[in-house]
Amino acid sequence: MSKSILVTGGTKGIGRAIIERFAKEGFDIYTCARNEKELVSLKAHLEENFPGIKVLALPADLSKKEEVAVFSAAVKAIGLPDVLVNNTGVFLPGALHNEPEGNFEFMMHTNLFSAYYLTRAFVNEMIERRSGHIFSMGSIAGLTAYPNGGTYAVTKWAMLGMTKCLREELKPHQIKVTSILPGATYTASWEGVDLPIDRFIRAEDVAESVWGAYNLSPQTVVEEIIIRPQLGDL
Repeated sequence: MSKSILVTGGTKGIGRAIIERFAKEGFDIYTCARNEKELVSLKAHLEENFPGIKVLALPADLSKKEEVAVFSAAVKAIGLPDVLVNNTGVFLPGALHNEPEGNFEFMMHTNLFSAYYLTRAFVNEMIERRSGHIFSMGSIAGLTAYPNGGTYAVTKWAMLGMTKCLREELKPHQIKVTSILPGATYTASWEGVDLPIDRFIRAEDVAESVWGAYNLSPQTVVEEIIIRPQLGDL
């Protein structure tokens, strides 16, 4: 029976790299993003290059609780994922004391609440099945405060805390929980920055780390992976 992985925010960057890595291993893919055109392109690419897998790619804005529910119901109609990667995220620069009104709420809903609601949508079935692996895509910003990134850092600190709690709650049920904490990774959000590409982590390296953490024996779990550029944080 084929395995499956659900990756939110799967059309670009780290999310797409994770999807490509697991598709290579024959995993069925469930994913979502806001941009429907990019989802159509991703689905066509996966079906062409990995013809043996099934692909569900649906538009969804996971900052909205009701869209999390609709997307999770669509996945459940097909099956329960073996791997859940809470990858959806957004970064809006600014300081906590004077950022534009609404930035805090939008980033909290996108970066944290989406993972909370989506995890709750699947975890009871994972408990009944007594298997599953949940990954949360955090950030070095969840370990170190940065100027001009206050709310983003708050969401990533909260994500790390939530993931630690899930780890404790779910370990008796044989469900693995892993935090991925990358530093600056070269994705579309960094394009145009006047820095050499070799100062950044490759999204494919983050994906390889996720695959490595997943591909261990049942009695072993990697709780946290911190990934930094070789020359240090930017």
